[in-house]
Amino acid sequence: FFELSCQYTMSYHENVLGCIGNTPMVKLNRLPQGTDVRKMLVKLEMQNPGGSVKDRIAKNMIEQAEKDGLISPGKSTVVELTSGNTGIGLSMVCAALGYKCIIVMPQLPPMSERYILCRKFGADVHLTAGARGIPGMQEYVKDLLAKNPDYWCPSQFENPANPQVHYDTTGPEIWEQTGGDIDYLVAGAGTGGTVSAVGRFLKEKNPNIKVVCVEPTESRVLVGNKHTKHTIVGIGAGIPLKFIKELAPEQEWGEGPRGAIDEFCHCSSEEAIEHADYMAKKEGLLVGPTSGAAIKVAMDIAKRPEANGKTIVVISASSGIRYVQHPLWAAERAEVAKALPSPPNMDPEPLLLWKSP
Repeated sequence: FFELSCQYTMSYHENVLGCIGNTPMVKLNRLPQGTDVRKMLVKLEMQNPGGSVKDRIAKNMIEQAEKDGLISPGKSTVVELTSGNTGIGLSMVCAALGYKCIIVMPQLPPMSERYILCRKFGADVHLTAGARGIPGMQEYVKDLLAKNPDYWCPSQFENPANPQVHYDTTGPEIWEQTGGDIDYLVAGAGTGGTVSAVGRFLKEKNPNIKVVCVEPTESRVLVGNKHTKHTIVGIGAGIPLKFIKELAPEQEWGEGPRGAIDEFCHCSSEEAIEHADYMAKKEGLLVGPTSGAAIKVAMDIAKRPEANGKTIVVISASSGIRYVQHPLWAAERAEVAKALPSPPNMDPEPLLLWKSP
């Protein structure tokens, strides 16, 4: 007889919030010709439990509000306006902590998966007129808050807990994962919280790091241009962003550096789809249109002579699986409509009924 002695270390989280952050980073291995960077790395924020980078701010805004005594479970209802990913993150956090949640989104087809996911987490969803954009959503939320004293809005575009969590977690994670070997950071601007705060953190570690902010070509508001419609859902809100403005409060909106941000680059809706598709087919990474936009800009940078031998880090905000109703999936949706007819063909012959083209 012998005695087998084993020591175990328990490793689990008290709830799903403990799973947020510490997302993986992967190297891209099939960059197109004309790029001569040492490596391009992608920070996979889709690996957060709610599926996007917005899980981080959802958790931090709620927890900070609790610390400040502004909300409490069972009493407060969390209300936020969003194009989707923040709404999903808040819905998940509220479900885990016992809060009622109302998510306000525009009534537009690309919101389909976001609507479903928020509802699955138990949140209520209110849809406003798509033609009214963010100002319309802001007006509706303001009215809700005025009529309901127990309603509280995180105000993701203004809440300092938004950029703070990226300064405290996302930035340090990138620095550690790269071992400090990073020359460029490329990230889109939804609220501006990620790129501004991660940029500040990295610049404090190494002032020579170049921070690049990505906008839709159709909505370059951050350089003083007008907003027009685009399909890169999650960035290009069409309004000046407080967290970007605060980097240089006295500076007018325009091209060139702004505080921690060295450059504002852009990508069209079509290019974002093209590069998201490239990532799926060439790298096995299913990313959303904002990630496609960031990858496009990163690949443009990688072709510059000054980027030779450098390391570029791209923040991929969310997974492509939540954009099935988006133009990103148009070709696949058209194909599957033919491949899987309704009602189905129940004839036993021939055996093979379809081959993907």
